[in-house]
Amino acid sequence: MDEIDWKIITALQQNARLTNQELAQKVGLSPSPCLRRLRKLEEEGVLCGYRALIDQEQYGLPINAFVSIRLERQTDAAIRAFERAIQDLDEVQECYLMTGARDYLLRVVSHSLQAYERFVRERLTRIEGIASIESSFAFNQVKKNPKLPPPAALS
Repeated sequence: MDEIDWKIITALQQNARLTNQELAQKVGLSPSPCLRRLRKLEEEGVLCGYRALIDQEQYGLPINAFVSIRLERQTDAAIRAFERAIQDLDEVQECYLMTGARDYLLRVVSHSLQAYERFVRERLTRIEGIASIESSFAFNQVKKNPKLPPPAALS
């Protein structure tokens, strides 16, 4: 990746609905080379999709719970089983394998505390191999930045 690629990515992070003509103008290229670079970034998996950003609260899911999970065993089989099971839970927006005292950190959305409790009781606790679940709730989102900073090579 070079500075032009980063300019393309930056422009698309700000507005993924730009036409190729608009994108080319923003990054200082003619349309054909711009489109070639865009396709290359897509083929390489740097650009891995285009999505609409949704206001979570207006959508009806104002609750963000951060859930720490500790597994009973950290064997390869237990890790794979947990990671497969978590894929089927739509409420889980993000799942990270962690270092430290907990094995996983999840971000779970819900429309109410009662719905979150049902999710934990009826779905999360039914996953085999979980030793403990610890939930923390966000009062407010202070910052959400969908735009990645430039790679170290370009900063």
